[in-house]
Amino acid sequence: MEPASFGAVVLLIAIALAFDFLNGFHDAANSIATIVSTRVLRPHYAVVWASFFNFIAFLVYGLNVANTIGTGVIVPAIVDHHVILGALVGAIGWNIITWYYGIPSSSSHALVGGLAGAAGAKGGLAALGGKGFLIITIAIVGSPLLGFVLGMLLMVIVAHTFAGTAPHRVDRWFRRLQFVSASLYSLGHGGNDAQKTMGIIAMVLFSAGMSGPAFHVPFWVVLACQAAIALGTLFGGWRIVKTMGMRITKLKPVGGFCAETGGAITLFLATGLGIPVSTTHTITGAIIGVGATRKVSAVRWGLAQRIVWAWLLTIPCSAFLAATAWWISRWFA
Repeated sequence: MEPASFGAVVLLIAIALAFDFLNGFHDAANSIATIVSTRVLRPHYAVVWASFFNFIAFLVYGLNVANTIGTGVIVPAIVDHHVILGALVGAIGWNIITWYYGIPSSSSHALVGGLAGAAGAKGGLAALGGKGFLIITIAIVGSPLLGFVLGMLLMVIVAHTFAGTAPHRVDRWFRRLQFVSASLYSLGHGGNDAQKTMGIIAMVLFSAGMSGPAFHVPFWVVLACQAAIALGTLFGGWRIVKTMGMRITKLKPVGGFCAETGGAITLFLATGLGIPVSTTHTITGAIIGVGATRKVSAVRWGLAQRIVWAWLLTIPCSAFLAATAWWISRWFA
């Protein structure tokens, strides 16, 4: 393992926090799309609401996801500053590309793809951590599927429960309840996504011998990552809000509540188990599940299909970018 200088460590931490900021910026739509599209909150109020709950998520969760990223995706012994730099450049590059085109891809899987690409370029397939990478791969399918099922199930339960209630009363109640569901979803987003950057920074510190003999996440890293993702959400990713909240299916407050709650349950479960899932995949699955309860044609399946293709391309594309960045980094080292 190649030692990194203090300057290199500082640079890598800065780039990791930049990725965390872009993660919040890119995935802001996940937290606010439903509450904005149902007109419960105006966009500038919604991002403040979401960013606050993004930041305080560390008070709710442990650090299981950070440990998975830090030790379970690639073999720790192969980590050096070139691998980390390549992984971050690959993930950031793919995030910028998908943000520009308004595609709600996964920042999480871009980071995983970046790690796999940079580590694979250095050490081949043997560099992948096996169990952690396999779990994340399964979660690519599992998280949106669970979000879909929960969103649909909650929508069916609510529809039967309030079948005899006047629509305007249901609308008024669920406008208020959306504040709760949006808060829970933002907690899940901040808790799962910020921990991925925590794992990267802890990996940098550990590989440089600056965090002691055992892998752990220092508290200052926790605060820095939660702040970075909250600031990213505060600035928002408006290109993707339109896709997530308005183009997949039309939502009313009751649908927004069910989608957010289904997504939040999925994220709480995954974070508790230490599985770094995609918040984008999760909320998209939940929104489609809610829309499908009305009628199949209520969902714009052509758009959903294009989003799925973006999901499938995320890991290989970010891996390619990361491997290229690793090679360039080694060339100029």
